[in-house]
Amino acid sequence: MSSEADAIVSAIIAKWCAGFATLDAAALSALYSKNAFFFGSNPRLYRGRDGVADYFNGLPRWRKPSAVFSDVSAAQVSSDLINMAATISFDLAGERDDLVVKMSWVIIREDGDWKIVNHHASAQAPLI
Repeated sequence: MSSEADAIVSAIIAKWCAGFATLDAAALSALYSKNAFFFGSNPRLYRGRDGVADYFNGLPRWRKPSAVFSDVSAAQVSSDLINMAATISFDLAGERDDLVVKMSWVIIREDGDWKIVNHHASAQAPLI
């Protein structure tokens, strides 16, 4: 992972975790491209920033949610494209079982800023 890609991904993760901690749909959706595709914890494909906001607004209102990223890998594909994969552990303060998912993001430079254009979460448990 290049130091530039590492810094960009780390900054987005920090903002994402801060937004998730308060379930701030506006702050979270601002991290995404206007053309984002978003697969979260349900089967529906959400599109664009409005779709991302709809997803986060639709989550249960946990009192103290937190997310911790680990095993983060990033690759600078081109000057305007970064690929990222990680594991995310969600701690929902006992309001439901903790959740661990695999996450991948495609991050693009859009209007001079880095935005997530593709978000895909999937179960960590093997499917096959």
